[in-house]
Amino acid sequence: MGLWTRITRLFRRPEIAKGDFSTIPEHIAIIPDGNGRWAKKRGLPRSVGHREGSMALKKVVIYCSDIGVKYLSVFAFSTENWKRPKSEVDALMDLLVEFLRNAEKELDGSNVRIKVIGDTLGLPAELQQEILRVEKLTGVNDGLNLIICLNYGGRIELLDAVKKIAHKVKEGKLEVEDIDEKQLENCLYTAGIPEPDLLIRTSGEQRISNYLLWQCAYTEFWFTPELWPDVNGSHIAEALKAFELRNRRFGGISQ
Repeated sequence: MGLWTRITRLFRRPEIAKGDFSTIPEHIAIIPDGNGRWAKKRGLPRSVGHREGSMALKKVVIYCSDIGVKYLSVFAFSTENWKRPKSEVDALMDLLVEFLRNAEKELDGSNVRIKVIGDTLGLPAELQQEILRVEKLTGVNDGLNLIICLNYGGRIELLDAVKKIAHKVKEGKLEVEDIDEKQLENCLYTAGIPEPDLLIRTSGEQRISNYLLWQCAYTEFWFTPELWPDVNGSHIAEALKAFELRNRRFGGISQ
């Protein structure tokens, strides 16, 4: 029995259904913060915290898939995370390779489609190969879309989009007057992915840390003091209940 199968049987709760919420966000974005602090509190290496964080991600993916969320984006490794000690970065890269390598047997019929966004060419070759393989493997699935943000930064994403547009103008494929929001959005890493309805950040920090800067213009934020390895479906449910109470006006007025 695969690890994902065992986790699925342990944490999948049939009584939790889409009907338990009046509104299910189409797209939830998560900043899974606190792995290192979780490990430090227990006198353990930070790498252990990251591994426990990987287990928490699996639980959350199962929960979101079960209740009908269509897109779940997770900030797994930022462009700024390279500043961390090499030993920690290497451990994170190995963990990501392991997660993707085992995806086909551990997803176990969860119908999850995996897509990785960010500057993937800046990642280790082994990880790049696993990304291509798992994206192809799960590309036929039509359930939850799991968007893993690797070597991702919102500012770099915007700069890359501007460069793509500039090249189109230079090549005569686009007029300056025709540049609009849609043109820019089509050049982002998230092209074709709806904007997040809800962003969840764990560990008590209340900032977005260069994550989905353009996309979060009208996203609802929800913060929890829980460290990421301790997060499970009940915390996501709490966030969804808070989301139900939000009045999303998008710059207009309530009807």
